[in-house]
Amino acid sequence: MGTMIINGRPVEFTDEKNVLAVIHKAGIDMPTLCYYSELSTYGACRMCVVEDARGKIDSSCSMEPRDGLEIRTNTARLLRYRRMILELLLAAHECDCTVCSKSGSCRLQMLAHRYGVKRVRFEDTRERLPQDESSYAIVRNPNKCILCGDCVRVCREIQGMGILDFVNRGSEARVRPAFNEPMIHTRCISCGQCAAVCPTNAIRVRRHIDDVWKAIFDPKKRVVAQIAPAVRVALGERFGLEPGVNSIGKVVAALRTLGFDHVTDTTLGADFTVMEEAAELMQRLEDGGPFPMFTSCCPAWVKYCENCAPDLLKHLSTCRSPMQMFSPVIKAYYAQAEADGRETCSVAIMPCAAKKMEAAREEFRTNGVPDTDYVLTTQELIEMIEEAGIDFDALVDLAPDMPLGLGSGAGVIFGTSGGVAEAVVRRCLNSNKQYLSSEKIEMTSIRGFDNVKEATLTLAGQEIRIAVVHGMKDAQQLIAEIFDGSRSYHLVEVMSCKGGCVGGAGQPYGLTPVKRERASGLYSADKMSGIRSSDENPIITYLYENVVKGRSHEMLHVHHKVPEGEHA
Repeated sequence: MGTMIINGRPVEFTDEKNVLAVIHKAGIDMPTLCYYSELSTYGACRMCVVEDARGKIDSSCSMEPRDGLEIRTNTARLLRYRRMILELLLAAHECDCTVCSKSGSCRLQMLAHRYGVKRVRFEDTRERLPQDESSYAIVRNPNKCILCGDCVRVCREIQGMGILDFVNRGSEARVRPAFNEPMIHTRCISCGQCAAVCPTNAIRVRRHIDDVWKAIFDPKKRVVAQIAPAVRVALGERFGLEPGVNSIGKVVAALRTLGFDHVTDTTLGADFTVMEEAAELMQRLEDGGPFPMFTSCCPAWVKYCENCAPDLLKHLSTCRSPMQMFSPVIKAYYAQAEADGRETCSVAIMPCAAKKMEAAREEFRTNGVPDTDYVLTTQELIEMIEEAGIDFDALVDLAPDMPLGLGSGAGVIFGTSGGVAEAVVRRCLNSNKQYLSSEKIEMTSIRGFDNVKEATLTLAGQEIRIAVVHGMKDAQQLIAEIFDGSRSYHLVEVMSCKGGCVGGAGQPYGLTPVKRERASGLYSADKMSGIRSSDENPIITYLYENVVKGRSHEMLHVHHKVPEGEHA
């Protein structure tokens, strides 16, 4: 504890890890390009520099707070310093801002405006490098990279993958995969977290907006949208709503205004997943294994198993993800319900970059046609809403189309870490006549943002141990402990992104406090639902009997194997 003097004003500090955090506490917005409080301090951009009482300049992100330290955050020297840094960065940056999808939210662009950088005096002599568009999920443009290192650190420190790193030195420094391989030939799991933290669009999530517009305007196509649970508690942030506010009614209204023929809810797909995954768990309990059974809802986690740990594939649930279960159901349902000759185009609105990779996989095709035709991220839908000039706040709430718009509260909580395991447990308890009251059905021990969460319960006379982990680095650590015998579980839920889908790379970017609010919004939606367990959803029974009918394995399950020609 102590007191610093910031711009002549005393500011107390307690456990802040650096001077930058104390400055923020004082209500001062410091410019940064390489700083994320949840990553290690890198100090590369030098934009957060301050000047002490002796005239020494240093970056506040790497300074420790100390009692009596006197600093200024805005002086003539600092202003010149920051403008020079921005000018040098812009000189080495592909400045096609008018056609860049990051325009308006690019931090480099915003800081250039903020500090009045109107011209760049330096010539960019660097070689122009080709974009890497090999990945189904992300696109790399090395000409926009400012060497902030954000992508390198999030991939190594949060995801534990280390796909990207610095090569060369000085003016030849670049961020690349090993041996400059295309991303598709690396062990990248397509989580997209590198794109989420990139401040300049040097890495971005692949876009499918134009493809979806083309489908909407095609009179021969019936365009059907499905909305993932996590989208409803994040999309409204761009339009002034607080994180966690459930905007599903306005999202549905926006999609209808954009021209979608039908709007459905992926929570119903999640209910299918719960039914199938709970049945698989009960069968494994009867057969005595193999344990643990890992959830298979997260495509980035599945990709990790294929690329880095193929021995885990036999432990993965055979269930498709909710999106990939729901898409063939959507197409089969509308083929029956509206036999008007139009082709159904299934568009999934997802919080996730890896869903684009998942939709492109060969095993998720029926008669050569993708079950999910296009995946739009939350960010892409925001762009479409803005492009169409829709006043989001003025929209009148609408409900998704019936019958494919009715999901349970268990399906809603799929969007946050712990939700899948909790939903499966609800179904298992219900199937064994152990159904709890509405007030006691919630498993708070596996909720929250601890790296690993655990629960133990009795199911069908057996003690069942459950674990939940989010973030691939923590998942790798947990897996190592499971297979060295120090931990033992029957069911393990794995989500590659911190916080689960609420923290997906397709969402408006938010740190842990924002993700907590989004998760809270999903749990509130669960509480307000009249259907808390997936097996109580009457639409599930109807679809099993009238649409799936005898094709459950074909439509709802997948055989996991290492893709040919990719890393194992």
